[in-house]
Amino acid sequence: MSMGGMGGGMGGGGRGVVFRGVDEAAQRKLNAEAPEIPHLGSRIVVMFRPYLGRLVLTAIMVIAGAAIGVIPPLIVQQIFDQALFPTNGSGADLGLLWRLVAAMIGLFLLGAVLGVAQTWLTSTVGNEVTGDLRVRLFDHLQAMELGFFTRTKTGVIQSRLQNDVGGVSGVLTNTVTSILGNTVTVASALVAMVIIDWRLTLIAVFLMPILIFVQRRVGQVRARIAGQTQESLSELTSITQETLSVSGILLSKSFNRQRTEGARYREENTNQVRLQVQRAMSGQGFFAVVQVIMSSVPAVIYLVSGYIMGAGTDTITAGTVVAFTTVQARLLMPLMGLMRVALDLQTSKALFARIFEYLDLVPAIKDAPGAITVADAPGPVGRVEFDDVVFRYPDAAADGRPTLGGVSFVAEPGQHVAFVGPSGAGKTTVLYLAPRLYEASGGRVLFSGADVKSLTQESIIDHIGIVSQETYLFHATIRENLRYAKPDATDAELEAACTAANIHHIIESFEHGYDTIVGERGYRLSGGEKQRIAIARVLLKDPPVLLLDEATSALDTVSERVVQEALDKAASGRTTLSIAHRLSTVVGADIIHVVEAGKIVESGSHAELLARGGLYAELAAEQMAAARIEGMEAAAEAGGDRAVAKAWLPVE
Repeated sequence: MSMGGMGGGMGGGGRGVVFRGVDEAAQRKLNAEAPEIPHLGSRIVVMFRPYLGRLVLTAIMVIAGAAIGVIPPLIVQQIFDQALFPTNGSGADLGLLWRLVAAMIGLFLLGAVLGVAQTWLTSTVGNEVTGDLRVRLFDHLQAMELGFFTRTKTGVIQSRLQNDVGGVSGVLTNTVTSILGNTVTVASALVAMVIIDWRLTLIAVFLMPILIFVQRRVGQVRARIAGQTQESLSELTSITQETLSVSGILLSKSFNRQRTEGARYREENTNQVRLQVQRAMSGQGFFAVVQVIMSSVPAVIYLVSGYIMGAGTDTITAGTVVAFTTVQARLLMPLMGLMRVALDLQTSKALFARIFEYLDLVPAIKDAPGAITVADAPGPVGRVEFDDVVFRYPDAAADGRPTLGGVSFVAEPGQHVAFVGPSGAGKTTVLYLAPRLYEASGGRVLFSGADVKSLTQESIIDHIGIVSQETYLFHATIRENLRYAKPDATDAELEAACTAANIHHIIESFEHGYDTIVGERGYRLSGGEKQRIAIARVLLKDPPVLLLDEATSALDTVSERVVQEALDKAASGRTTLSIAHRLSTVVGADIIHVVEAGKIVESGSHAELLARGGLYAELAAEQMAAARIEGMEAAAEAGGDRAVAKAWLPVE
């Protein structure tokens, strides 16, 4: 639904768009299944490597805390059998009782301190790992080529960064301590139970293998639901980003589609609620059974102990029964915790797989080993050359016509080279191949005499300024938007750039001047004002090469004239490649290339191309006719029928 974007005018940027309906539903169903990522477990472990020291310290604390936790039940056995009801028949030993009670309280205090410390450590490590993962994913996505973003919804990308990474945060924060702590607690509890009475231990644990098997099956179901839940969150984020942006809300209000968008959001929200309930309830029956079984074990122990004592073959003391049931009761929570962690791990694998799927994306455009900078290139700075360049979009049919088919031209330093032609001819593709925002499929693109594939991307972009048809401004002040091009620019430099762009006097007229907030995408400014700020931003960068992508096509006649004056000043002394819809804006170009069906079919000056009577002359005639009609309509509004009749009279 987005109202604008570079992809729309790139002669193929729309490819890869999934239309709502059956196709999208099928794609979302496929996406809901977590992708297969090789060595996923080891890659997750590697993420913790920089924090090994703190993890070891945490592990020591967890083991100590878990070990301390099973000692009190053993002390309880001593309290009953030695201090309160001594087996020798004497009275209670209050001295021993005091010492044992003091030991229990001391152990509880030590366990609490260790618990606070390990919580701080695990929370710090878990959140830092999550933060590192989020930044790593953000940086990797920034390295992806432009084509990736023209075929991927912004909301889907945002969801990977926010929902998926956020979803694993709890796992990273709690899993290590939960696994280690609960494992040690369960192991030590089992050892303590065997020490107290091995026969009762067998009775307490004989159902565990069955429970573990059922737990694995439950985990597989939860992992599948987790993938579907994250995909639904992606769609919700995408709907929100598209519909509640300034462009989106303007579009929906323009067509009275608020109810439709509301219904679409409600439908996806209902799906999200359903999945969240499924996710919350999956496994609850299993855990309820586990809890009933484990809670019933003490009753069974009492029954078995009664039979053993009744048989008279062996003596089980009251302290033994109390201590055993106390240890067994401590076994319930860590055992349940381990099973929950195992389920969480299976669930989080789906989230990790989605994150690593993006991290494993290989940018189609990256610096070659030993790439040089533009400063080291053999040719003059500002020279742009296309040598038999062929280009087709990655998702285009292999047997289809390429977007560009053998384009060749040279733009010398300081020269203005314009490209005109019908929509979809490939003009914008030419423009974005020059700074290597796209990669040529064949032929060579040369910058300053060197193939762009042999140059670093950063050095190319440092020498190029782009003014596109859709100006993007951040929701910030004019000053901050300008300094995006040159963070250390002085106020004097800002004013000089804005003066050259014919916008300084307008900014000065605002109440807050350069500190005026422009609003999202600059919607508080007119189209002409936004374009001139964009031009000032490029002037502040001061690049030797300027790329103009139909920079005035969306403006009215008055705004176009003012912006064109600013562009002419900006282009002075720079190599300029421009795309024009209105031929009036390129009549002064040194050379005009006419592009049709991905090929340059005509080249020459404005006068030469008109005299040739080819496609350029046809385009010029069409625009002159359109301009004449506009003039006739304006005349009709101004002077009625007499003006209309006068507009049709031949010019003498």
